[in-house]
Amino acid sequence: MKKNKLLLTITLSILSSIFTFAQPQFPENGEVYTNEVVPRIDIFIHPDTLTWIYENVESDHEFRAVFVFNNGNVHDTIHDIGFRLRGNTSRYSQKKSFKVSFNTFISGRKYHGVEKLNLNGEHNDPSITRAKLCWNIFRESNIVSPRSSHTEVYINGNYHGLYINVEHIDEEFVKTYFGNNDGNLYKCLWPADLTYRGADPDLYKFTSGDRRTYELKINEEEDDYSDLAEFIDILNNTPITQLPCELEKVFNVQDYLKIAAIDVLTANWDGYIYNKNNFYLYKNTGTGLFEYIPYDVDNTFGIDWFGIDWASRDIYNWAHSSEPRPLFTRLMQVAEYKAQYTYYLKQAIAEVTGKQSLMDYMFAVREQIRPYVADDPYYPLNYGYNIESFNTSFTSGTGAHVPVGLQPYIQNRNSIALSQAQNTNAAPMIKYITHNSPPALQQMLVSASAEDENLTGVALDYRISNGTWQQTAMYDNGQNGDILAGDGIYSVGLPGMASGTLFEFRIKATDNNQVTSTKPCEPIQYNVPVTNPMMLYINEFMASNSTTIADEYGEYDDWVEIYNGSNQDIWLGDKYLSDNLNNPVKWAFPDTTIAAGGFLMVWADGQPAQGPMHTPYKLDKDSEEIGIFNNLASGYAQIDAIIYTSQSTDISMGRVTDGAFEWKFFSNPTPGSSNSLVGIIENPELSFNLWPNPVVNGIIFLSESTDFAIFDIAGRKLLEFRNSNQADVSELKPGVYILRSSDARNVKFIIN
Repeated sequence: MKKNKLLLTITLSILSSIFTFAQPQFPENGEVYTNEVVPRIDIFIHPDTLTWIYENVESDHEFRAVFVFNNGNVHDTIHDIGFRLRGNTSRYSQKKSFKVSFNTFISGRKYHGVEKLNLNGEHNDPSITRAKLCWNIFRESNIVSPRSSHTEVYINGNYHGLYINVEHIDEEFVKTYFGNNDGNLYKCLWPADLTYRGADPDLYKFTSGDRRTYELKINEEEDDYSDLAEFIDILNNTPITQLPCELEKVFNVQDYLKIAAIDVLTANWDGYIYNKNNFYLYKNTGTGLFEYIPYDVDNTFGIDWFGIDWASRDIYNWAHSSEPRPLFTRLMQVAEYKAQYTYYLKQAIAEVTGKQSLMDYMFAVREQIRPYVADDPYYPLNYGYNIESFNTSFTSGTGAHVPVGLQPYIQNRNSIALSQAQNTNAAPMIKYITHNSPPALQQMLVSASAEDENLTGVALDYRISNGTWQQTAMYDNGQNGDILAGDGIYSVGLPGMASGTLFEFRIKATDNNQVTSTKPCEPIQYNVPVTNPMMLYINEFMASNSTTIADEYGEYDDWVEIYNGSNQDIWLGDKYLSDNLNNPVKWAFPDTTIAAGGFLMVWADGQPAQGPMHTPYKLDKDSEEIGIFNNLASGYAQIDAIIYTSQSTDISMGRVTDGAFEWKFFSNPTPGSSNSLVGIIENPELSFNLWPNPVVNGIIFLSESTDFAIFDIAGRKLLEFRNSNQADVSELKPGVYILRSSDARNVKFIIN
């Protein structure tokens, strides 16, 4: 299935030169995941409830509790949080792992931007550091993975030990990292081997125990597995020679190759490659590609239950030897991918696992957490660990399932992996291809990430309206839309093109051995949008409504105002409003008509059952897209759209005047009516008196003599007066006007 058709035209209504990169974004650790100190988390819950939780270890029922967080900088108490056990085998360990939920009993509530916390006891790891180290390596390698920090946990005042606080993977997580959260998110646990079971999507809803192997975590009501079935079909059934072109249409291959290299270096055998377990797949609606997200990495760095020497296991034959693992083994059959996997593995050793700074960090962590381990009453209960076990676990094994210490494992794995790595020249790696989707006659910016051991050039191959293919150099100098020089993002700008122009392009990268990569296999197509022919506009919206206007249920929900700027009524029954420009049909307008020059309010509240003008999605206060799309016959052609950034509560964003190109914030929102009434905001403290208002007999009087001018609602200066306390406005048509003094005082008045 071709994904290029998803690259719909996007009108950037704020600044056409702004575009969102396809690469993920990485938030700071913040207060919750600080590594500067070991925070303290207190849970207060009824003792009988806690006893029940410990006696019913398989239950996921959440109980009300009080959460207290203190890291020395912030000290917060949160009531009515949800609290339960989490994990698999850890439920039967003496040291349990816990889930904290801030939004179970109070919908939509977050704590420092997160809805849930995973407090992992790490009972298998005497160092209580392996998972933390693994997450750090992923993140240092620019792989989307959870933030984490050590924390001490108390329940009802009793110390329950040292834990690792790991960021929860959910709709908030993918929104933070990928910029969208309306794609399918699958939690993939054993036996998730990604083998082909048939064309029917429902075949992938099979269960293991009491859960689905591929468990849908977003869009559960739709329960549509067709995207997963398509991905697995392509992965398993495409001939190897065609696999790169087909797989790259549906999967972020390059980031997965890097993840696979890190999995092998860290011996993450409990992930996909060996144990068909512990990963997420997210269908990134911004790119149309599945993203692989690692999960649960405590069984790493030499922990072993199989009698396998993970430090010496062959890097190319690392998968389970008697079971299919197509995502790893089929990629290793592609020479290009195998060489790139080798490149990523060598890169990880050179830049992360082989650097002294990793060892320095590891031993600094040992010193930081030692006092908390020494007092941990649950630390000895499963395997008889003591503080000496902790101290030595960094440099030597403790026996049983921990045959090797952290330091010797890392050193041995690095050395042996380099000896196993083939001496191949990887073709340049290209990913995160994107463009700014400009309106007509505004600059086209194209961007992509490219890397190689010795990259000599990156170029844009393009053609316009089926003309001759051309090539122009792309640069990583911070001056062509790539933001930072030397960040591996190459960009180039091209002159604006007329409405309706077809622009096609690919990225080409070459190394010093003249090995070239060209991506994608099929050129990306972009049709420069035609100016809004219907004059149907997203005119104003509010992404955080607390007191401005309530819906028919008395709820203060997000809203979008639609404006018909034409002189004809427009039937909306075959049109759509979406918060994802790559998914135009998220909500269909009901059978309704918007009058010529009229306004229509839509409640973006995620509550479609409340009425025909309520959408199934909410707006995001931090950033979002809103688009109006035409009917199926038009190919869901975009009519109008906006991409916005951070919004403030009870401040709307709207066009300066109805249907205008420019946008501004309104401290006095105008839902369901003209924006022009608040085109210039008055400041009562700086204003002066004007009468009569509305104007009578064409004359207005001022409370003082001053220099002033009169403007219409579009900001055009109509009249100007010098040192006067009155004005003749009899020649002006009925409407709303602004009187502005020379010292920037404004008064709004009306002529009937």
